[in-house]
Amino acid sequence: MDLTQILAGYWSIPLIKGNFIVVLNLIGALALGFALGYERTYHGRAAGMRTYGLVCMASAGIVLVSGYPELWFGGHVSSPDWHVDPTRSIQGIVTGIGFLGAGVIMKDGLSISGLTTAASLWTASAIGVMVGMGLYPAAIFFTVGAIGCMTIVSKVEQHLPSRPAVTITLRFRAGFVPKIELIRQSAHLAGFSIQSQSIVISHQQGRTEWHFVMVAIDKVACAVLPDLADQFQRIEGVEDLNLALARI
Repeated sequence: MDLTQILAGYWSIPLIKGNFIVVLNLIGALALGFALGYERTYHGRAAGMRTYGLVCMASAGIVLVSGYPELWFGGHVSSPDWHVDPTRSIQGIVTGIGFLGAGVIMKDGLSISGLTTAASLWTASAIGVMVGMGLYPAAIFFTVGAIGCMTIVSKVEQHLPSRPAVTITLRFRAGFVPKIELIRQSAHLAGFSIQSQSIVISHQQGRTEWHFVMVAIDKVACAVLPDLADQFQRIEGVEDLNLALARI
């Protein structure tokens, strides 16, 4: 048997047709991943078009591999009776994306970020699974819905009633003992209420440090961050402060 016959056995017409279908599915999954990832790229997130494209295409590829056992090993198998369960591949994808999503979630004190990126990566994998299963209209609709959720819904949230949260760290001069009533009064004047369960107090080298979360009483009437900083700098004994919008 010469080389031509060997290659013909691995590149027969049915195998070429099967690979062509798989490639088209991978291209479609990559395009949908790019579309979903562009929203994250536009907003300056670490995971962008490349990440989403790879996640979506890889998910589709894994499902496609489990769905075309007749293409395995060039169609030359010792036992043609395959018992393939694609749901196991899907379970593995979900588990793997869970680890990837956990890597983009960041916790800084009481503030947590990256949840939307993690959820959208999970969505990208689901889109890839749909493409791999041949549910193309559903995958396209899912992509459009996910993009709309991350763009339109975020703008709608800005006009809905809400209570923004702010994390604050107050460092007092050495030997000074702060009073919670005075701090609560300053917060109330700025239009915020302190979440008592969030208060963390520490002592370092004779200096007291308070860390807590405040929630706006009214989104419209509450003070903006510069005015809020000025309000708390006036509290007796405060030497340093740090405040930022909290994502809790």
